[in-house]
Amino acid sequence: MSDKAREWEALAKLLAKYRGTKGSVIPVLQQAQAIFGYLPQDVLVEIAEKLEVPISQIYGVVTFYAQFHLEPRGKNIIKSCQGTACHVRGAKAVLAAVRQKLNLPEGKSTTDDLKFTLETVACLGACGLAPVFMVNDETHGRLTPEKVSAILDKYA
Repeated sequence: MSDKAREWEALAKLLAKYRGTKGSVIPVLQQAQAIFGYLPQDVLVEIAEKLEVPISQIYGVVTFYAQFHLEPRGKNIIKSCQGTACHVRGAKAVLAAVRQKLNLPEGKSTTDDLKFTLETVACLGACGLAPVFMVNDETHGRLTPEKVSAILDKYA
């Protein structure tokens, strides 16, 4: 059985488990995203049909909560802080260095090889280490554009 077939089989079991259960949209979306790695359009349509919920409601939930993703994401998630402390200490230059290293133009967040996804965040709560970014759950602080390449090489 192919990976895609296994994913759809897992989705079918998930939807059978929650069919007719009020308030199940968020847990179903969370589990579906865990199965597929993101929430493709055809998966959202299937969820809407099987849970008998308007697709507009499904999209409303998916686009409201930042935890849901409509596009494939990279293996490594970079969260680049753009908060005040980081901003005044050079976060824009660090972000530009990340984009350059990953060959990610403005408006694109995931590398073609799906190794990295770049997100900007308002605050990581590590102002004393500004500027800072996280890769997965590891915090990297007191960054300079020159430090970016070596740090990201560890995750490639």
